[in-house]
Amino acid sequence: MNKIMLNGKWDLFDATEPKKVHSANVPGNVHTDLLKNRVIEDPFFRDNELKVLWIEDKEWVYSRAFNVDKSILAEKRVMLRAKGLDTLAEIYINGKSIGDTDNMFRCWEFDVKKILRPDKNSIEIRFKPVFPYLEEKKKAMKWEFSNHQSRVGYNTRDNGNWLRKEPCNFGWDWGPRLVTCGIWKDIEIISFSDARLTDVLVLQEHKKGSVKLSLSAKFEKASNKKYEAVFNISFNGKKIASETILFSGEKAKTSITINNPELWWPNNMGEQNLYDVEVLLLSDKVIDSKAIRIGLRKLELVRKKDKFGESFYFSANGVPFFSKGANWIPMETFITAVTEGKYRFLIKSTKDANMNMLRVWGGGIYENDEFYSLCDEYGICVWQDLIFACHSYPIFDKALVENARIEVAENVKRLRHHPCIALWCGNNEIEQCGKVGEKWEQDKMKAEDYYKFFDEILQKTIAKVDTERPYWPSSPHSPLGDRKNTCDPASGDAHLWSVWHGKQPFEWYRETTPCRFVSEFGFQSFAEPKTVRSFTVPEDRNITSWVMDHHQRAPIGNSAIMGYMLDWLRMPKDFESLIWSSQILQGLAIKYAVEFWRKSPQCMGALYWQLNDCWPVASWASIDYNNRWKALQYTAKKFFNPLLVTIEEDWKKNNADFFTVNDSVKDFNGELHILLTDLDGKILDQVKEKVSLKSGKSKKAASRDFSKFAKSLHGKNLMIWAELYDNEGKLCSENMASFYKPKSMDLRTPEIEASVRKKGPGTFSVSLKTMKPAMWVWLELENVDTVFSDNFFHMRPGREVEIEFHAGNLNEKEVKKLLLVRSLKDIYTDAT
Repeated sequence: MNKIMLNGKWDLFDATEPKKVHSANVPGNVHTDLLKNRVIEDPFFRDNELKVLWIEDKEWVYSRAFNVDKSILAEKRVMLRAKGLDTLAEIYINGKSIGDTDNMFRCWEFDVKKILRPDKNSIEIRFKPVFPYLEEKKKAMKWEFSNHQSRVGYNTRDNGNWLRKEPCNFGWDWGPRLVTCGIWKDIEIISFSDARLTDVLVLQEHKKGSVKLSLSAKFEKASNKKYEAVFNISFNGKKIASETILFSGEKAKTSITINNPELWWPNNMGEQNLYDVEVLLLSDKVIDSKAIRIGLRKLELVRKKDKFGESFYFSANGVPFFSKGANWIPMETFITAVTEGKYRFLIKSTKDANMNMLRVWGGGIYENDEFYSLCDEYGICVWQDLIFACHSYPIFDKALVENARIEVAENVKRLRHHPCIALWCGNNEIEQCGKVGEKWEQDKMKAEDYYKFFDEILQKTIAKVDTERPYWPSSPHSPLGDRKNTCDPASGDAHLWSVWHGKQPFEWYRETTPCRFVSEFGFQSFAEPKTVRSFTVPEDRNITSWVMDHHQRAPIGNSAIMGYMLDWLRMPKDFESLIWSSQILQGLAIKYAVEFWRKSPQCMGALYWQLNDCWPVASWASIDYNNRWKALQYTAKKFFNPLLVTIEEDWKKNNADFFTVNDSVKDFNGELHILLTDLDGKILDQVKEKVSLKSGKSKKAASRDFSKFAKSLHGKNLMIWAELYDNEGKLCSENMASFYKPKSMDLRTPEIEASVRKKGPGTFSVSLKTMKPAMWVWLELENVDTVFSDNFFHMRPGREVEIEFHAGNLNEKEVKKLLLVRSLKDIYTDAT
């Protein structure tokens, strides 16, 4: 098969000003092209977003010339293939219309054999503004599919439910309203006279000591000739099996058994072994090919009756595991700005934080192939939502239903070979948001139609192309009892927002029956000060300023942060201290939840909202837009650690229970050290307890009564420390708790000493000692970005802490000068 790539340099102009031509790059979109041409300013800086809203109301035209050789036109089939057009596009070649598109998630092909000519040709793609289209649809169908009350976040417009386009493009409660258009994926001319390879499917049958692969390939033929299909399997660059099939129809299939297979495992459960599958189509020579990477694994959703109701957990190769991770939103507002490097940083960060799952949220996009390949590489399982979120959809429209059905089939076929994909989910929160009712009415779907689309049509569509993964109709969803009770703790998955949206205290998590699998919960914080400085000027740096408000899209955002802050922490002394305080608070909130659920046997998953940002903003993310780890990301590394010790303190009784959790693949034997200190670090009580814990289990390891110390010193002057060691003396997990909230504790100035040494090229370590207990100690390299091996940790006298990090080309003297070491005490107004 021949290809003429049409990526690269194009021309761009406003349809009303055809002589005012700008240079454009494909793949790309109109905003980034206008930014490169200096037509607009950075939409992320201050409130510039508001200055570029005019773009969404224009018709934009992309055009270019290209050459076609006579040999291409001699082929039997010649087509234009556009892998992604955003969204309402009319396509012209040599001035003739060849078709239009209305779904950014589909690959579009058009027969252009009779329209192309030898040598020079032209192509023009006209992108229509979406809002006139949406208004026409509403008027024609006489149904309001959205209203002001149903919008999510500030500065949004109706979320385009009539249109198969990225929902958050219209604004969300963490993202801007920047309605894009453009050629966002590859575009090319393809031609052939023999046949082309259109699909490859690999099914796995696992038996003891072997995996049988059933391989099939589908072809589109332009002749009646017989062809050969070659199936090659390689591992670590070495071919280990090959089968050649002679076929005359449109499908070839065979099977290959791999003995003693190297299995693929989620992060922290084993290796992420990957096999290469290559399919060649031959007619005397290779005329087409396709290569995919697979992992040999059996990844299952286990739902079975138990004493709590019905289980909901995943198992890998027969081994149950607790799903640890976060929700993923589009990495960039302008999705063509994504890079493999940023993908790799974020997904490696999930691995480094001991996560094993990401939920790709249904208000964004089906991610690029690089995302899933990296999840394969790092052992990050993917819960994949289909792209429907939070709103009602006009599923009475047969054309839209068929359009969506094709979209889903195409994307499932594109992604199904990735071992990371664990589950397909129909939508995000449509059931929880109350968008299903007894009849069609404003912003509600009739239940009968909703169930037919999400329970039947989409499920059957996926089952035809992927038989190896489960389908789940909505998240959250309760399969037992009343479906309207979407967060039933007895079954299914839950989105728990009583903390934050419901303004319940953090303790609510411990006081509420654990759900079977929590696929959303969260708490906001501000981005790191360096990130805030990137979109503000000095006069903006107050959280109540116009610009800071503009970069906060949640209606209760800043007021909720401050309300919880006043409940837990003392008033910060300045703007940057307030930012750091918000991050400490965010980490504490999510820690409260996850540690409780991990020790609760009925709960088998915690995916917090959210991992990442698509622009610089106050949000629920644990890594900000500029790839800077917030306190939550560092805290997650600790509370998602396979071995965990957690403390549940009772301030009324002045006692504490200590729980240990073992999610590692091996049984654990070791010792738990429990210490009680005062705020000067004096040890008042200590005990050591032997701990033996089976893999995949949790238990209460100890209980301690500290009431006699509380009577003499008052509970606000006590700190509880727990340290879990293995039999070789290695510290596996540690934790700290207090009977009173930090704002009530008269913390001392800790007097932390830091000793820096160079360990290797660009690698440094810093040894820390403290004279007094220090809460939430964090390190920063001034004006230099790095990820520390640990951060936002607690310290007590007598224990040295060593932290490693990379500092590029800096020398030891420069690192010492730039290193900042602070703790909670430094945030307060009375810091000395």
